[in-house]
Amino acid sequence: MAELQEVQITEEKPLLPGQTPETAKTHSVETPYGSVTFTVYGTPKPKRPAIFTYHDVGLNYKSCFQPLFQFGDMQEIIQNFVRVHVDAPGMEEGAPVFPLGYQYPSLDQLADMIPCILQYLNFSTIIGVGVGAGAYILSRYALTHPDTVEGLVLINIDPNAKGWMDWAAHKLTGLTSSIPEMILGHLFSQEELSGNSELIQKYRNIITHAPNLENIELYWNSYNNRRDLNFERGGEMTLKCPVMLVVGDQAPHEDAVVECNSKLDPTQTSFLKMADSGGQPQLTQPGKLTEAFKYFLQGMGYMASSCMTRLSRSRTASLTSAASIDGSRSRSRTLSQSSESGTLPSAPPGHTMEVSC
Repeated sequence: MAELQEVQITEEKPLLPGQTPETAKTHSVETPYGSVTFTVYGTPKPKRPAIFTYHDVGLNYKSCFQPLFQFGDMQEIIQNFVRVHVDAPGMEEGAPVFPLGYQYPSLDQLADMIPCILQYLNFSTIIGVGVGAGAYILSRYALTHPDTVEGLVLINIDPNAKGWMDWAAHKLTGLTSSIPEMILGHLFSQEELSGNSELIQKYRNIITHAPNLENIELYWNSYNNRRDLNFERGGEMTLKCPVMLVVGDQAPHEDAVVECNSKLDPTQTSFLKMADSGGQPQLTQPGKLTEAFKYFLQGMGYMASSCMTRLSRSRTASLTSAASIDGSRSRSRTLSQSSESGTLPSAPPGHTMEVSC
């Protein structure tokens, strides 16, 4: 690897009482498929993986994950883990526009960049958090490097390649819609776009006026040309680590995530369907997602002494039995909540539970 660059910055964000500013270090590493930029927060913790994020199309790590990782209850988690936020090539702030004819990496090649990042940082294992295209990339990496992935949180994952009908619909949409509008339709539900809330206006403005829009289009094209991950329950092509699948109700990718859930190992997979969260639950419901992430980590044997927060107060007994049986690290835990009853239905071991909250 050549041409390593490092820039130290201080993240600007509101601080909680007694909290000190986080120092972020931004690095750029050359890989066989071009340069990739990533930002590291915190310091490595002994015997703990790094939280490793990858964003969706039309976003960068800040616009995709900042509301989640700046949420008050998330601070307890990030104090216990170093985290790495990857920007897909050309998506980082201030990125120059790629020259005409530039061959943007495929999603498989973007996944193949990850070992270069971990080698540079000397990190051995990760817990991946990905959204959309980022969820696909982290899944592809986990299939080829299972020993380095301790867990995955996959939001809005679509593991399938586009079929002929999908391609036809995509081409027809491209005749009448701009690239920003197509990407917004990928990120948010039609109900959200029609409602034109402050959040939608903000992200429409970010994408429409992005100075690197040509780069975003290249990432978008790579996503639409993705290969099928070929997940098969009980087969060799499956994720071998604990997985939490997340999707909002009526989100554009709801059906794809439901199908993905049906193909993964039920003893390793939890499924979180979030009410009133739209297409980007990490933006609209950071509190609920933080709570679910905390229980996911506890089910893996981390943060066993973590304090309870708002969702848990009415569900302590059920969540304790589902997420941290015997208080030991588990590779076969499922997480479930019920918004209707406020309690957690018990389930026999080895069954994936759908979570609504």
